[in-house]
Amino acid sequence: MKRIEDPATLSGERLGPTDSFRFRCHPALACFNRCCRNLNLFLYPYDVLRLSRGLEMDTDVFLERHVDVVMRAGNHFPDVLLRMRDNAEKTCPFLTGSGCRVYADRPDTCRSFPVERGVLMGPDGKVRETINLFRPPPFCLGRNETVQWRVSSWIRDQDAEEHYRMTVAWADVKQRFAQNPWGPEGAVGPRAKMAFMATYNMDRFRSFVFDSSFLTRHRIAPELLARMRTDDTALLSLGFDWVNLFLWGVPSALVAPMGAVEGG
Repeated sequence: MKRIEDPATLSGERLGPTDSFRFRCHPALACFNRCCRNLNLFLYPYDVLRLSRGLEMDTDVFLERHVDVVMRAGNHFPDVLLRMRDNAEKTCPFLTGSGCRVYADRPDTCRSFPVERGVLMGPDGKVRETINLFRPPPFCLGRNETVQWRVSSWIRDQDAEEHYRMTVAWADVKQRFAQNPWGPEGAVGPRAKMAFMATYNMDRFRSFVFDSSFLTRHRIAPELLARMRTDDTALLSLGFDWVNLFLWGVPSALVAPMGAVEGG
């Protein structure tokens, strides 16, 4: 999900709540799986969480094996991209002869395809509007099928609602990195490593929360604390809020410095 500065610059067919599009992807199409090649596929934190769990991997192992972490010029937080296979077509590592082997846990971008989603941020830094574009690649034959959808019915059909919720929550955090929070230590310093851990490496973050001095320095509601021992999504939500608090002092309903006044 990209942050959109000016909707007028976007290409593709913009879809409103009542607009429909035609699409169906199936193995009988000549282009089947062609879209799973030579991709710059950005992975958001919930994508990494779902993929690692579906593959029964620790997040540490998944990040080591399957992603490239790229710091682009002018950015203050890295992008995380799925590492393609080292072959001529640069295929997705999870593509098989019969299709996607991680289909149930596929990333947000794959899940909502051929709809591309972005967020328009307001001056307060909050999500003002979701922009939906119907933008299949030129080779895609699925657009010629007769099945019709609206964005809402497509997202439900693809079981994408939780991905969307978590990706919007991440967009709210990520947009803050338009400004440099690191100071002299830069984006490879200890604070940057902690922020990356809290958003992309849930196994290490869980250990940080429960096995370090974190709970002596932060107050978390007991019922939430109990959930986070086993609920990865709750832990990721804490990670987002803690990064906002840790780097920018944004108050959170999930976590507060020990001794802070409730509601203050």
